[in-house]
Amino acid sequence: MAALGCFRAVCLLHAAIDCVSGCLMIFFLWELAEFGHGKTTSSKILGSTPYDQLLIATSESLVGMLLLVIGLLLFMVSFVKDRDFQTFFAKGCIVIHGLMVVWRLAFEIRVEELAGDSIRQMIGDCLLGSSWIFFLIWNWREKYD
Repeated sequence: MAALGCFRAVCLLHAAIDCVSGCLMIFFLWELAEFGHGKTTSSKILGSTPYDQLLIATSESLVGMLLLVIGLLLFMVSFVKDRDFQTFFAKGCIVIHGLMVVWRLAFEIRVEELAGDSIRQMIGDCLLGSSWIFFLIWNWREKYD
C-alpha cells in the first residue's frame, strides 16, 4: 500500500513541475527566456523580426499547453491503483527522460546559444528520471519483502 503513496507522490511532483512550467511558458515566455538563458542569448533565440518572434512565441505557447496537458494527465494517472500499470508507467517515464538526455546530447549541445544550458537541462532530466527509478526500487523492495 505504501507503493501507491510513493507513486502518487512522484506523479504529483511531476504534474506540478509540468503545470508550473507550462503556465510559465504560456504567459511569461520572454521573462522565462531571460531568466534561463540571459538577456543576450534570449534575444537571439526568440527571433529578430516581429514575424519570427510571433512564430516562436506561438510555438512556445503550444509547448506550454502540451506541458499543462501532460501535467493534468499525470495528475489523473496518480490515482491508478494497479501495481503492474504503475511499474509499466514508471519504466515508460524513465525511457522518455533518457531520450530527452540523448536528444540534448545529439542536437541541442551543437547549438552555440544553447550549449551552456544543455548540461543543466540534462542534469534536470536525469534527476526527474531518477525519481521514477527510486519508485521502481521502492516498489521492488516492497514486493519482495
